[in-house]
Amino acid sequence: MAASKLQALWNHPAGPKTIHFWAPTFKWGISIANIADFAKPPEKLSYPQQIAVTATGVIWSRYSTVITPKNWNLFSVNIAMAGTGIYQLSRKIKHDYFPEGEAKPAVAAE
Repeated sequence: MAASKLQALWNHPAGPKTIHFWAPTFKWGISIANIADFAKPPEKLSYPQQIAVTATGVIWSRYSTVITPKNWNLFSVNIAMAGTGIYQLSRKIKHDYFPEGEAKPAVAAE
């Protein structure tokens, strides 16, 4: 049973014998790097980079569902890219436009 599933994966039109498998597999490195950047301070994040990561994720997620053969590895990596890009952009926007500690009304101590 396992051998037949491995053989089916091996012979799939988007299997390991094709670029359709390896390109999205290596693209996971971008998502992993973006996850590693969650620890980076928001002021060090780049708007152009995160917009590119997000846009790439959104555009290619859609494309991966309409091409033949359907490439679920490509779809999943691009969903991850869009998600991490949106999260990083939200951190950057929150830091730049909604700084904490400013304009808070003072509370009188009793």
